[in-house]
Amino acid sequence: MSDERRRRGLEMMRQVYGWEVGDAPGDFFGITVDHLFAEIWTRPGLSMRDRRLLLIGMLAGQGLNDVLDIQIPAALANAELSPDELREVAVFLTHYIGWPLGARLSVQIDGLIAKHERAAREPRD
Repeated sequence: MSDERRRRGLEMMRQVYGWEVGDAPGDFFGITVDHLFAEIWTRPGLSMRDRRLLLIGMLAGQGLNDVLDIQIPAALANAELSPDELREVAVFLTHYIGWPLGARLSVQIDGLIAKHERAAREPRD
């Protein structure tokens, strides 16, 4: 793959995940960066916020809370979704993904919001 495509993919990964992702060896990583992040996440038609909402809904519906632990803080850090909007996402999704998954999502969102707000109050070096 081209160096430019890899650079675009790594930059989009940084935006999506909220931290610097270094290049790594292997086909799986390369395909993920060069295709998913350089080509799919950068397509026109949906904003980053739109994509984040879709991803959160899909992850919640599949009970992939470990990945939500990455996506929800990134949405807060990038100001794509406010705490109130995330809480509303939980209310809305609960009626489609079922009460057990929705209740877990609601608790998870509240915990991640609290962590985000604590970090925002801490003095930075």
